[in-house]
Amino acid sequence: MAHKSDLIATDIQGYLKAHEHKGLLRFITCGSVDDGKSTLIGRLLYESKLVFEDQLAALEADSKKVGTQGGELDFALLVDGLAAEREQGITIDVAYRFFSTDRRKFIVADTPGHEQYTRNMVTGASTADVAVILIDARKGVLTQTRRHSYIVSLLGIKHVVLAINKMDLVGFSKEIFDAIVQEYRDFSEQVGLEHVTAIPLSALKGDNMLERSARTPWYDGPTLMSYLETVEIEDDLQAKPFRLPVQWVNRPNQNFRGFAGTIASGVVRVGDAIRALPSGRQSRVARIVTYDGDLDEAVAGQSVTLTLTDEIDVSRGDVLAAAESPPAVADQFQSTIVWMHEEPMLPGRPYLLKMETRTVTGSITAPKYKVNVNTLEHLAAKQLELNEIGVCNISLDRPVAFDPYVDNREMGGFILIDKLSNDTVGAGLLSFALRRAENIHWQALDVNKQARSALKGQRACVLWFTGLSGAGKSTVANLVEKRLHALGRHTYTLDGDNVRHGLNKDLGFTDADRVENIRRVAEVSKLMVDAGLIVLVSFISPFRSERRLARELMDEGEFFEVFVDTPLHEAEKRDPKGLYKKARRGELKNFTGIDSPYEPPEHPEIHLRTALVSPEQAAEEILSKLRDAGMLYVPDDLSGL
Repeated sequence: MAHKSDLIATDIQGYLKAHEHKGLLRFITCGSVDDGKSTLIGRLLYESKLVFEDQLAALEADSKKVGTQGGELDFALLVDGLAAEREQGITIDVAYRFFSTDRRKFIVADTPGHEQYTRNMVTGASTADVAVILIDARKGVLTQTRRHSYIVSLLGIKHVVLAINKMDLVGFSKEIFDAIVQEYRDFSEQVGLEHVTAIPLSALKGDNMLERSARTPWYDGPTLMSYLETVEIEDDLQAKPFRLPVQWVNRPNQNFRGFAGTIASGVVRVGDAIRALPSGRQSRVARIVTYDGDLDEAVAGQSVTLTLTDEIDVSRGDVLAAAESPPAVADQFQSTIVWMHEEPMLPGRPYLLKMETRTVTGSITAPKYKVNVNTLEHLAAKQLELNEIGVCNISLDRPVAFDPYVDNREMGGFILIDKLSNDTVGAGLLSFALRRAENIHWQALDVNKQARSALKGQRACVLWFTGLSGAGKSTVANLVEKRLHALGRHTYTLDGDNVRHGLNKDLGFTDADRVENIRRVAEVSKLMVDAGLIVLVSFISPFRSERRLARELMDEGEFFEVFVDTPLHEAEKRDPKGLYKKARRGELKNFTGIDSPYEPPEHPEIHLRTALVSPEQAAEEILSKLRDAGMLYVPDDLSGL
């Protein structure tokens, strides 16, 4: 809600105009569990007369019912919105509140204190200008204090309020306050936090919240509210080079073509030279169009449509930038990743990477290291678990325009999305493009896949056999290859067991190793298809994500997923290698179907129910499918290959 002003009753238009032109400050509250974050925000709202009467009545009722202050007002309940939060007296979700004073508008994010909700804290901090880090005066600097301070620094928040709360419980001791401040400053210097303002508080009692407290005569700094109202946030976005990620190509008719989006940084004027990335084509700004009419110039934060003097190819996800200072373009980066999902990050697995208005596919290498945020130590890691932070390389399927995160938060930040569930699984900060990306180019060859396929009298493709161990994948694949060989077709079989004797000899059976196993085989399959072969791949390949990765490496119509569908009890009954018996005895870990999941195909090209058909019948069904798809003969028009 808005601050109560006398203008509301006497001059509502004047009030709205004054309110419209106030500056906006985004800040977060964070710290360890039960440091008083929600109480602090609730007290700010209450003391500033920013609570409606019905909210106050509800607060009084809730304080008596579930409050923690013996029936007195429990200000934390103003922001602890989830039932679980009220019952446990903790913050779980990120609670956002808008309020204003005569001097400024505010959006505050109350972020969780528990370590398992660190991902929520990252979400709240990603757009904040100021961080209010609370410390319980009785406990001092804790592990979670250091964790949140490191994340605040990582996300580029430059201004920190060290809110030393519950001073009333330590007798407003200056000695305790000074000791905590010194300990925190020693740590903050290590993580690069330079602008730290320490304030002694009692959020529950209101000391130094809005007015100076008589109980801290030794403190001569600002109150919390006066700090928030006056802290100078460097509005350096306008000073940065112009960037506009294109959100929409606006083409209402043949006479108008504009590129709409929100300006991420800088200033643009009519007549300015701009460059479209990643294509690099240049033009000039013809018009700056808005709903309220054309502008001569627009600045960071404004949503506009630009028209250009030249007809150049620009699509959603491209970036319009100042011609003299464009962003870099690359498809391989070093980045810092905060993992935000219960399922671990698996190196090599393809994820969607969303950066501004562009979404691409990317894969992550094994972390170079993960950071112990309590000690800042760099630790070896093969993957990232929930709430862990690591430095990794990322490879994308196409080049993107970017600025390093330290230079431009808007152009250097991204999120990672699981392709199947659409869950947001990670957040990342781009550091720099890898130099090796500049040195690697695709070499054009005169003899291509079409020519190699035509020479062999066939269309190249992949038959990807997937199913449980003992389902009959290798048996059916062997029969299919024998029949193709008899027909004079050129084939090769990649079998799961055989490949692990050489190419994948170094891999085990953890989820991470399974992902890498399939990634390597998919890349080899792609090369064999390029050679014009019909490739038979017989792997359990239990995860849909990796099978999708293999499919996406091939051209349309080249990938046939063959689901060798055998019930677990039937596969276990066959057990030709005795693996199920070992797994049941606990001698074989991470065995698919027993203690590791198998994700069956949802829409396979070929579905073989081997409990109902013989291997020979299954092989004939596959050959029939290949004939129907035109894979076993060369059409008269070889250009269509």
